[in-house]
Amino acid sequence: MNNQYNVGGVIASLLCFVLFCVLKYKKNNKNRCLVQNQTMESIKPVQDDECQEEIARNPDIIIVGAGVAGSALACTLGKDGRRVLVIERDLAEPDRIVGELLQPGGYMKLLELGLEDCVNNIDAQEVFGYALFKDGKSTKLSYPLKDFHPDVTGKSFHNGRFIQRMREKAKTISNVRLEQGTVTSLVERKGTVKGVQYKTRGGQDMTAYAPLTIVCDGCFSNLRRSLCNPRVEIPSCFVAIILKDCELPYPNHGHVLLANPSPILLYRISSTEIRCLVDVPGKRIPSVLNGDMANYLNTLVAPQIPPELYDAFITAVSEGNMKTMANRSMPAAPYPTPGALLIGDSFNMRHPLTGGGMTVALSDIVVLRDLLRPLGELDDASALCRYLESFYTLRKPLASTINTLAGALYQVFCASPDLARSEMRSACFDYLSLGGVCSSGPVALLSGLNPRPLSLVFHFFSVAIYGVGRLLLPFPSLERAWLGVRLIMDATSIIFPIIKAEGLRQMFLPAVFPAYYSSPLTG
Repeated sequence: MNNQYNVGGVIASLLCFVLFCVLKYKKNNKNRCLVQNQTMESIKPVQDDECQEEIARNPDIIIVGAGVAGSALACTLGKDGRRVLVIERDLAEPDRIVGELLQPGGYMKLLELGLEDCVNNIDAQEVFGYALFKDGKSTKLSYPLKDFHPDVTGKSFHNGRFIQRMREKAKTISNVRLEQGTVTSLVERKGTVKGVQYKTRGGQDMTAYAPLTIVCDGCFSNLRRSLCNPRVEIPSCFVAIILKDCELPYPNHGHVLLANPSPILLYRISSTEIRCLVDVPGKRIPSVLNGDMANYLNTLVAPQIPPELYDAFITAVSEGNMKTMANRSMPAAPYPTPGALLIGDSFNMRHPLTGGGMTVALSDIVVLRDLLRPLGELDDASALCRYLESFYTLRKPLASTINTLAGALYQVFCASPDLARSEMRSACFDYLSLGGVCSSGPVALLSGLNPRPLSLVFHFFSVAIYGVGRLLLPFPSLERAWLGVRLIMDATSIIFPIIKAEGLRQMFLPAVFPAYYSSPLTG
């Protein structure tokens, strides 16, 4: 009899244990696919078809686009337990000519997001600063990294390789689903975005619904018009070629040539390749097909290339493997929309001269992650929209600093027949060549290590005052004094419109906005 009781007790215990496991499984079903933050080398993709189907049917967040911003965001939100559906037009490796230089400030954000391994095994190159060239003179500008971790440097690489690594990382997180498809429109009901309509790779029309849709489909976004005021400007175009079998004058540094009519960029993107970006002002460029572009590069650009790179440049031009891209600039002017959020180049772009785009995008992801982390459910679209308005304010110090610097430096670095603008250009080169704080201060701003707009304004007008001082010493003249006045006026006309577009109060006084103090939603 005692044995029967013992057997019955064991069976009852087992049944209770099974029932407990079932209830626990149902309770945690939403997060059961969560994979802890591990490196790509130590983790294998979790193939769970049921989990992937659940994400497709009932995601917490839809991300439109799987570029740098979309892929990094998917990894970040997926690791935080959100069910994330990512819809990308083309999951093949991209072939782009920008997004190849990650500033130290951006790499620090990559570390903060736990994505630093995405620059491994892609032949990424370390970058320790810049070299500036003008009229046969050069100066080296090093990143001020002494107070940071030894691993913090700039990184340069093939953009497509970097993106593919992040997509692979996202695939290892089983509550993230990457799907190839083209999003055609947002699904909107009574002013609230409910999801997206998209066409699958096979041509099937589909609709996906989620409490929050994050649009980060890049500079060619077809969704931004319903979510922001797109004031896109195209100040210039880049012509890109790759130089091989040569060495940069300053190894492990980006090179900026203050050429005529506008800057030329050079930096290593692999152990065997150097990217050369020739800026051509305006929207119209010489034709590549009829040979006008090759003639332009050979006759106007080649004589301004450093001698160490001249032969490689001529060879690259003769091979004809050139790519062109319009450089776009667009200040962030979003419409707060329940159920939707813009991020990345889809709503904010700056001239790529300073290589700040990825730094801004990764910084935005850190801000957004920290805002979403305390939240439970995201179903109250109106309340969530009011709460996430703080995102657009909290991102401003770093984003506006990099945006303003990129726009201002491009205008200063371009050659001009105007004597005052030409003097400003020379003053900028000489100011940076002084070293000390005159070098480290602007470079810290450019690299995303010092996100302080007031420091930017200080150094910008320090350059102008330095230029005026050179004009007035040792003996001022009326003509040179007037040129100094014009120089100050030019400096003002360059930077103030950019600051106005960025938002004066948001840029310098973000704390005056109520959204700055938003507290997490309950639920």
